[in-house]
Amino acid sequence: MSRLREAIAALISLSLLISPVWGAPSSSLGTVVYADGAHMGAGAASVGTTVFGGDRLTTERSGSAQVRAGAARLLLAGASSAIFSREDGAPAATLMLGSATFSTANSKAFALHVGSAVIRPNTDEPTIGHVTVLSPKELLVNSTKGSLLIAVDDDVRVIPEGASYRILLDATDVPPTQGPAGAGGKGYGGSPIKAAKSKFIWYAIGITTVLTVLALHEALESPDRP
Repeated sequence: MSRLREAIAALISLSLLISPVWGAPSSSLGTVVYADGAHMGAGAASVGTTVFGGDRLTTERSGSAQVRAGAARLLLAGASSAIFSREDGAPAATLMLGSATFSTANSKAFALHVGSAVIRPNTDEPTIGHVTVLSPKELLVNSTKGSLLIAVDDDVRVIPEGASYRILLDATDVPPTQGPAGAGGKGYGGSPIKAAKSKFIWYAIGITTVLTVLALHEALESPDRP
């Protein structure tokens, strides 16, 4: 009988330890630090709104919103929509519509998904990237500060600082060109850069402007500061 009581007591103790874990809410990913004409799900987004995995942030045509998530910030432009998630323990988001700018303090601070592509910082240096969705399979990517990595499955390439690329995610119908694969400034002038087994192709379309750098500097240069 004593052993039965001990077993029951142990079971009750274990259930008390497990129950709070089952009932605990998921940890937050970040906080809204600026909102103008923005919505979190069906409600309005305001400064101080907590962001969780699965939350969808949208902006009106003339609106914008900025989220601080650990050592990263995400600025959502007007008429844009993004769904937040967690990837390998770090904040991430999927850009569904419009444009977003992210800044990071290290290479693992944040990842932005667009369709089958994943864009993230290439180094631990402060990085600012800008992404615009043109269609479900077409996007523009600018590396305003630092370099970026863009990956589609095992096809991974580097976008150097100051470069801007138009990227097509469906490369199956586009014939390969004689241009070399990879970044580094080659391919400017509109010719696509495609390797033999590319999962995507990209067109170098120019250098990001000084005005863009100055406009983003104040809001996004130091994502690790409160």
